[in-house]
Amino acid sequence: MAALGWLTPRRRSATARSVLAGEASAEAARKSTQEVPEREPEFPVPGDERAAAFFDLDNTVMQGAALFHFGRGLYKRKFFDTRDLARFAWQQAWFRLAGVEDPEHMQDARDSALSIVQGHRVSELQSIGEEIYDEYMAERIWPGTRALAQAHLDAGQRVWLVTAAPVEIAQVIARRLGLTGALGTVAESVDGVYTGKLVGEPLHGPAKAEAVRALALAEELDLSRCAAYSDSHNDIPMLSLVGHPYAINPDAKLRKHARRMDWRLRDYRTGRKAAKVGIPAAAGVGAVAGGTAAAIALHRKRR
Repeated sequence: MAALGWLTPRRRSATARSVLAGEASAEAARKSTQEVPEREPEFPVPGDERAAAFFDLDNTVMQGAALFHFGRGLYKRKFFDTRDLARFAWQQAWFRLAGVEDPEHMQDARDSALSIVQGHRVSELQSIGEEIYDEYMAERIWPGTRALAQAHLDAGQRVWLVTAAPVEIAQVIARRLGLTGALGTVAESVDGVYTGKLVGEPLHGPAKAEAVRALALAEELDLSRCAAYSDSHNDIPMLSLVGHPYAINPDAKLRKHARRMDWRLRDYRTGRKAAKVGIPAAAGVGAVAGGTAAAIALHRKRR
């Protein structure tokens, strides 16, 4: 941490949280893959053992935000009531209107969302995640991005999701898609029960880059031979780490940056612009319930 001495106390604290979140996510990802027995491939594949691919999830692999759909599932299962929903909706509205990441509002939103799962068992959320994937997510996977991930797998490379969504739901999605594993936001648990706190911070922006860096070190990967895919300018730190960055369904800022850096672009959306159902990434874990508010409103409108 000595290298951070030139930063202000606030910047040092934020950087330290990003590193902690990244390292925790990498550790959780490696642990989850170690717990699953390795299977021999059905046929030999050529590959680069020191290369891997890292895919952002929201609007890159899946249409919309995983947190939005996860929140819908939790509300359906009565994890929180309408009073909580109103509070989360107000916090979400503030993020949308202000368009900035005010630390106090960010902390309030995260604390509110974490209170939803506090006291619940990790195994319970994992089981619910399986159900939510079938209910809301399976049909929203982008075929084009899925094919890119499969191409890496067919070449004998490992493929990881990297997302601000809770690591438990990220691991479900990765397993259902046949990927190697997932890096996601890690909520603290003691004896298998959520405490209502995060380990570090949401896996967003710089924290994603730290997670990829930590995983690459642990897995002895050569980042210059790795690829990364994302739709968001918030993931430029992660994309800049690898030798083969791709902008997938990019937002305006990422598209401009990708063209300037001569990165490859692919867009699987149709029409003038793909609708982004859900929440801004800046809300992190606090966006779970905010996205749910939008989902409930949409549901009522369609009734």
